[in-house]
Amino acid sequence: MLKQRIITAVLLVPAVLAAIFLLSPLYFAWVMAVVVLLGAWEWSNIMGLEEPGRRLKFVGLVAILQMGIFLLPGWLSINEPTVDFLIMAVAFCWWILALIWVIQFPASSDLWGENKPLKTLMGLLVLIPAWLALLRLQAQNPWWVMYVMGIVWGADTGAYFAGRKWGQRKLAPDVSPGKSIEGVIGGLSVTLILAVVVAVQIEMGLFKALCFVFLTGFVCLVSVLGDLLESMMKRHRGIKDSGNILPGHGGILDRIDSLTAAAPVFLLGWVLLF
Repeated sequence: MLKQRIITAVLLVPAVLAAIFLLSPLYFAWVMAVVVLLGAWEWSNIMGLEEPGRRLKFVGLVAILQMGIFLLPGWLSINEPTVDFLIMAVAFCWWILALIWVIQFPASSDLWGENKPLKTLMGLLVLIPAWLALLRLQAQNPWWVMYVMGIVWGADTGAYFAGRKWGQRKLAPDVSPGKSIEGVIGGLSVTLILAVVVAVQIEMGLFKALCFVFLTGFVCLVSVLGDLLESMMKRHRGIKDSGNILPGHGGILDRIDSLTAAAPVFLLGWVLLF
């Protein structure tokens, strides 16, 4: 398993970096559209859809929405604040609701557990805003995509080591027993250090730097929620991984679950604060 994970990472990381930094915004959008469609296929499984035809219908719905976004005027520009604000604000409201459901799990599953239309909407709110946010950020500056990924990686890495050393209090035992409050604090500490370093490096003014650090910390916490939401859905479905497309790592959603929450919230914060 470890060997598979290493080989997959060695192949995957350069491909991701090449897509972010070498592709034009248009080609990056198409590549990410394929990634999101693979994620949609996995979400259809998490929803409980087993027949390939029904799963393809959900994938097709995601594809139709993606094509609709391609037709929006100025869809690649981060300087379209109205469109950005509306879509990301909807995503933000969704993640507030997701937080409530995660906290209330397993009782919350009485509402959404067997409700296929609701789980369809949940999948759209997870996938589409995250896809659009990454496109906007890459079109503005590819380094902002890397920064959001850095928040996610920093949160994961800090949580892993802090959790192993000090983890005592469970964060959400009914959803993800391995996560601890101490781990979240460790991840938050790493991302705040990252924010300070970046703010100094690009010479932000004091007020902007404080806003930037606050936004980074908030996005770090939201990224944990993205992980917990997928864990909740998989636990209810009775599966360990969202898929098996990435040997040793599971599915696409298993790799981008935190990013689906972090990217739209970061973009919303960027639009509001900067």
